[in-house]
Amino acid sequence: MIDLKNQVFEKAKDLLAEKMLVAKTEMEAAQASANTEEKSSAGDKYETGRAMAQRERDMYAKQFEQIGAELAILNRIDPKHSSTFANIGSLISTNFGFYYILVSIGKLTISDEEITVISKSSPIGTLLFGKKIGESFNFLGKNIEIIAIF
Repeated sequence: MIDLKNQVFEKAKDLLAEKMLVAKTEMEAAQASANTEEKSSAGDKYETGRAMAQRERDMYAKQFEQIGAELAILNRIDPKHSSTFANIGSLISTNFGFYYILVSIGKLTISDEEITVISKSSPIGTLLFGKKIGESFNFLGKNIEIIAIF
């Protein structure tokens, strides 16, 4: 299971790095578009085009910052570390599958295992956090029991 945990961790880092590159590329493209917008005889078209490009750039800049913060969280985690309770960096086996408390990424399939990568602040992350092997909780009408923590 430790190998699975490491594989999911590396896949999560790769996905975030990829998303960060896309956000940076889109941010730069929007900025270039705003910079090359030319005045036209249509009056406000120039200002409207620049404003739209600037808003788009700001949106991608915000995504870039958020992904950077998520990568910083991952960089502080040692995937080889294990705990007796569910914590950030824990891979948790339950009677309803695997959950990995990192950052919100969603479902990943590694070695034919489906792992849901969640943040501590997600609804299920909040319920899992701090729990120990053998403890259970209700989520969406299901009784979820913690079988193992890696």
